[in-house]
Amino acid sequence: MPFLKTEPLGVLETLDELFALAHAMESEAAAKYAEFGAAMRAQGHDDLAAVFEGIAAEERGHVAHVDAWSEQRLGHEPNPAALRWLAPPTFEEEDAAEMSGSNLLTPYRVLTVATRNEERAFAFWSYVAANAARPEVRQAAETMAKEELGHVAAFRRERRKAFHAMRGETATPQARQAAADLELRLAKALDESPGGHFVELAAEARAMAVESRKFGLQAGGPKDGSAAALAEALVDAYLEGVDSSEDEDELHAFQQLAERAVRRLAALRSRPST
Repeated sequence: MPFLKTEPLGVLETLDELFALAHAMESEAAAKYAEFGAAMRAQGHDDLAAVFEGIAAEERGHVAHVDAWSEQRLGHEPNPAALRWLAPPTFEEEDAAEMSGSNLLTPYRVLTVATRNEERAFAFWSYVAANAARPEVRQAAETMAKEELGHVAAFRRERRKAFHAMRGETATPQARQAAADLELRLAKALDESPGGHFVELAAEARAMAVESRKFGLQAGGPKDGSAAALAEALVDAYLEGVDSSEDEDELHAFQQLAERAVRRLAALRSRPST
């Protein structure tokens, strides 16, 4: 099951190529968010401008981290000449159109798009790691993927805050249920999807149900019972488990489940009919 709508055009061969691509991706994201922030500020939407500007600052921090890492490993900052192919786009086309001018934008929606971008970046680096021929490239790509997973968790926390701020204190809390039961519901939904595209993901959901039941993890049950909504709720559940766990073995298990859940969500979004 592919994690990405469009797979990369080749395989990264060296750390030079990896750092050049990472720098390009993070720089593009920072520039785009800053651009949207300036547009919102010019239109008088100061609340949205502040959200965009905050995300742009986060992305600039990611650029600085990649540059420092390249300096540490290779003795120099990323070299743009080492790029073998264009970086994947920061935004899906429909998201970019919405960010640039929709009157319906809210901080919650902006953070939703930012979260999805980080999820795609995690899926991208997971793909690079899985297809790397050299150990040092694979390890660096795995590190990038783990860092993107951290960004996913951070943006999801901010998105939850924005959701509660938007809904106010009158919002009805989501009913909680066992994450294992949500996994089984997801497996059933995937089995019933037309075309038989998700057989592997359904089997993995059943396996993850067994693993998550060991820890008694609870999840918010979505009102929408679609596969995508269930998969989204499970990402939140596992990331919440990572945040709250105080046991080392449990923490490691939740991290592994979260990584698999984010890859699964990216795979489902690569086929939006779910």
